[in-house]
Amino acid sequence: MSRTGRYLSLAGRGIGNFFTSRPFCVSFEITYFCNARCRHCHLGGPNPGEKRASPEEFAARCREIKPVVAQVSGGEPLLRKDLEKIISALKRKDRAPFIVLTTNGALLTPEKYRNLREAGVDAFSLSFDFPDERHDRFRGIPGLFKKINRLLETVKKDDNNGIALSGVVQRKNFRELFKMAEFARKWNVKMNFSTYTWLRTKNPDYMIPEEEIPELEEMIQRLKRHKSRYKTIVASDFVFDKMVEFFRNKSIGGCQAGKRFLVVNPDATLSPCGLIIRNYTSRKKLMSDFMPANTCADCYTSIRANTEKPVRYLIKDSLRTR
Repeated sequence: MSRTGRYLSLAGRGIGNFFTSRPFCVSFEITYFCNARCRHCHLGGPNPGEKRASPEEFAARCREIKPVVAQVSGGEPLLRKDLEKIISALKRKDRAPFIVLTTNGALLTPEKYRNLREAGVDAFSLSFDFPDERHDRFRGIPGLFKKINRLLETVKKDDNNGIALSGVVQRKNFRELFKMAEFARKWNVKMNFSTYTWLRTKNPDYMIPEEEIPELEEMIQRLKRHKSRYKTIVASDFVFDKMVEFFRNKSIGGCQAGKRFLVVNPDATLSPCGLIIRNYTSRKKLMSDFMPANTCADCYTSIRANTEKPVRYLIKDSLRTR
């Protein structure tokens, strides 16, 4: 099947999932163990006694739920020695799902990058919070910014490298977002943005206060112009506008966790999202027990933002980023 055929398969599954209320994206959080100590995250360090599902168990979940996008994340997924086997088990030749690996990049060498591409990774979401060594301090990994530079040097000439830098927009870095987009353009990779939430750490200090919202709005307009000119930013205009709304109101209602997206835990049980950890044995149970009572409005994470967009944006943004 051609590349066009693959995208038709993805589009077909997307349409089917919309009309049958199946998730567009499932995040396979294959371990909660992480080698970083990120200031905006509740994870970090080992997770003693963690029960981990096999590649085959994750693949069975994927076939059961049938997402358009399978995100492989954590924790830090590269800490699992069987990561390539997990990717291979999820992969279906010339068919959905589209596989995205989310990583902080500390362990992603050029060799591992190539091996994971061969195993079936379609795209890499590489955490990126500052366009300089401040990123090291924010993530708690000395030398990380230089490691990212070395990796990007090896893929710079590849127009289909699949890498998107992903910045979490928050009070300490929102004035740097344009520089981050320019950094990505220089290295011939994409740039995505998501939104900080205090739910992870119960720390509101990284939320952007009301008096600084006008600066954020100005920055968002600069990013929209950058995206229109260079086509390297993948965040939707709709999502950008919702980011401003989230920081202004400190909430966005209408969460569709469980319907548009959900999480597979390290042991292959299910959670509605990465911020509300449960151990449901089936999606049916998750939908009946969690969704009717879900009133959470306290995040606008990337997985939520990109699966809850109106259909016209889902189609347009998908075509633009392929």
